[in-house]
Amino acid sequence: MFKNTIVKTPGESYINGLTTSDLGSPILEKALEQHEAYIEALKICGVEVTILQSNNEFPDSTFVEDTAVLTPNFAVISNPGALSRNGEIHEMEPAVKSFYEKIYYIKSPGTLDGGDILQIEDHFYIGLSARTNLEGAEQLKQILELEDYKATIIQLDKFFHLKTGIAYLGDQTVVVAGEFIDHPDFNTYSKIIVPPEEEYAANCIRVNDFVILPAGYPITKQRINEAGYQTIELDMTEFRKLDGGLSCLSLRF
Repeated sequence: MFKNTIVKTPGESYINGLTTSDLGSPILEKALEQHEAYIEALKICGVEVTILQSNNEFPDSTFVEDTAVLTPNFAVISNPGALSRNGEIHEMEPAVKSFYEKIYYIKSPGTLDGGDILQIEDHFYIGLSARTNLEGAEQLKQILELEDYKATIIQLDKFFHLKTGIAYLGDQTVVVAGEFIDHPDFNTYSKIIVPPEEEYAANCIRVNDFVILPAGYPITKQRINEAGYQTIELDMTEFRKLDGGLSCLSLRF
């Protein structure tokens, strides 16, 4: 069960954030409305929401997931792979320290984005991407194994982040798309398969009794419902424009 979440309001500079998409520039007013709806959905799921104020110095800082990896007993402050985002960890650190006494750090030349980290019970999967390098992945693997977790490093083929294409819903069940549908590291799990035209919906989040998923992906929603999960749909258009998904917008612990 998750008890707490940390989110960060998008700032006016959000429209200038990093992106690899061709979906156009975000509309700030709409992004703020969608972020408020996201917070309300988290509250419906029964968690306390800590809201950090926006910082225009860091356009992408609403994507708080990339700044830390949180477990029940310790936290890891990451070292984001995009140079313009690296300073975000200095604002996140005091927020994390308000909840955790034991904190580790990913150190240069290692880079690591939290969006590349998937936890399935006591097993962490660490994606190697444009933002997470082998040095950062190895540092996290060592930390996790020191704390009696298992860790597997996975080279990404096409996805931006590991969690762009896979989500864990509990009950040994994963939502998978693209390169992860037949990936050998995930063949022991029950799979809810996302069709190619709905690939964005693979980035969904299980928060206690609900699965939150982006609106507009009816096949994926139906498959999640048929697997026995209650769903909440949220409009995510203005975050998708900057390569962002549902998991990116919060740290859940």
